[in-house]
Amino acid sequence: MKKIALLFVGLALTVGSFAQETVPAKDESGKTVASVQLKDMDGNPVNTADLGFDGPVIISFWATWCSPCKRELNTILDVYEDWQDETGVNLVAVSVDDQKTKNQVPMYVNGKGWEYLILMDTNGDFKRAMGVNNVPHTFLINTDGKIVYSHNNYAPGDEEELYEELLKLAEK
Repeated sequence: MKKIALLFVGLALTVGSFAQETVPAKDESGKTVASVQLKDMDGNPVNTADLGFDGPVIISFWATWCSPCKRELNTILDVYEDWQDETGVNLVAVSVDDQKTKNQVPMYVNGKGWEYLILMDTNGDFKRAMGVNNVPHTFLINTDGKIVYSHNNYAPGDEEELYEELLKLAEK
């Protein structure tokens, strides 16, 4: 009987630790960006924990097959230059396209004229490390590398909420 009780305790601790690591909370204050080695569209290595920007960073997980993802990033493109001027923000669009669809990424990005840094997460390592379950998923990172805002999915107007969060960072 003791063995069964210990087995259940051990199982509960194991499941609990996995749940804490993989389920992100809406309030991610204090968490930092996971360190994962990805590649940009030119094949250059980029460590996600060391993006090297001076201002805040938006990290947006997306895919070529995800219509809401593309709507969000195309909507932000219309105001991105203004956001950069006002807040110093940089946007990093992390494609979660796999081996089958990754070749569509440069064609789509270049066709839309995105000025964002595009990173390729074909194996989903960064996606898992950041606790992203589905796309689009957007994070706002302050200048200390801390996650200050997280949003999943996209509906028209969500970019305004993101902009308000950006303005709060710019005031500090």
